[in-house]
Amino acid sequence: MFKFLKDKLKQVVSRFSQQVKEEEAAQVSPPVPVSPPAPGPEAGLEEQKRAEPAQVPAPQAPAPLPEQPLKPVQKPAPKPAPRAIPPKQPSSLPYRTPALAPQPALQPPAQPQKEQPAQKKGIFQKITERFTKTIISSQKFDELFTELEIALLEGNVAIEVIEKIRDDLKREIVDTPFSRGRVEDIITQNLKKSISGLFIAPGVDLLARISGKKPFVICFVGVNGSGKTTALAKLGRLLQEQGKTAVFAAADTFRAASIEQLQEHAAVLGIKVIRHDYGSDPAAVAFDAISYARAKGIDAVLIDTAGRLHSNTNLIDEMKKIIRVAKPDLTLFVGESITGNDCVEQARQFSEAIPIDGIILTKADIDEKGGAAVSVSYVTKKPILYLGTGQGYSDLQEFRPEMVIESLGLS
Repeated sequence: MFKFLKDKLKQVVSRFSQQVKEEEAAQVSPPVPVSPPAPGPEAGLEEQKRAEPAQVPAPQAPAPLPEQPLKPVQKPAPKPAPRAIPPKQPSSLPYRTPALAPQPALQPPAQPQKEQPAQKKGIFQKITERFTKTIISSQKFDELFTELEIALLEGNVAIEVIEKIRDDLKREIVDTPFSRGRVEDIITQNLKKSISGLFIAPGVDLLARISGKKPFVICFVGVNGSGKTTALAKLGRLLQEQGKTAVFAAADTFRAASIEQLQEHAAVLGIKVIRHDYGSDPAAVAFDAISYARAKGIDAVLIDTAGRLHSNTNLIDEMKKIIRVAKPDLTLFVGESITGNDCVEQARQFSEAIPIDGIILTKADIDEKGGAAVSVSYVTKKPILYLGTGQGYSDLQEFRPEMVIESLGLS
């Protein structure tokens, strides 16, 4: 199960870690010494020039200056005598000394607080981390994630899920130092953690809910050929194994031979079928089956409906009428796991048309990619309740997220 996506993820994660190791090794490797070029014939001439003493020219006597006629020395003119300044008369007003404002007491200067020295790493620790730790930048992560994104797209994983995985890995890996030898393990662990967060928990055990109400009504909806009738028969067998009684409602009055198919399953299991003629109102069939179960004290009513696409307005309106009349306690969307993104989109459209409560994925045992199982719960915000894993009545497994994790090789 999911072998294609499992192998793809393993290859991509291995190449991812290998590329990180190679780039880190290239960054820490010492530079290759470059040998000087061999000396040529011109090198001997240069050495000979450097060996010879430099020729310094002899100093020459300066040229005599021309004789200049002597000028007579002129005496400076005498300075005028200073003018007498009369003495200043004293003022008749009494002199008062101005009052001085009181000065504040001098405070000793505040001593600056010493900052606590930061913990510094020793040179040995820095060298050790340089060779044993690695850090992936945001740009490098985006470059490396491209291959993983392609692998997820090939595995039919929905775009919303790929974006979530990218954000989760980027938050946990980028700019976080970790041991270089554990790159592959770190990526695998964070990929497992991200995918594990894609699944919505069912909240309440189905069998426990059936025990709390009688009759408990379950309606099966989905597209043509998704395996609704077979999934209904498998769930009927599961209820029998738990000591519960059930009745089938053949509300698919649209597809030829649909009623006969349900009757064949009921005959094998020994379960009563409530049916009308083809072309009759399927809501009336559901109503009669619920009335029969209430009168006979039967634990559960399982309603089979016609397959339909979300684009068929008439059949969608018919399905809405069945829901209004039967008022099911649980509405299950049944989709083929092998259809990948188509199954996810169908579940999304059905959940917008009517309130669905859970999902059954059929043919999961032959699904090589697993995109529907990884994506449908996250996209619809509804839990996966069961996986169809074969053609037998007992081939209906209660869904656990660990099943997907193990099938993808991430456990």
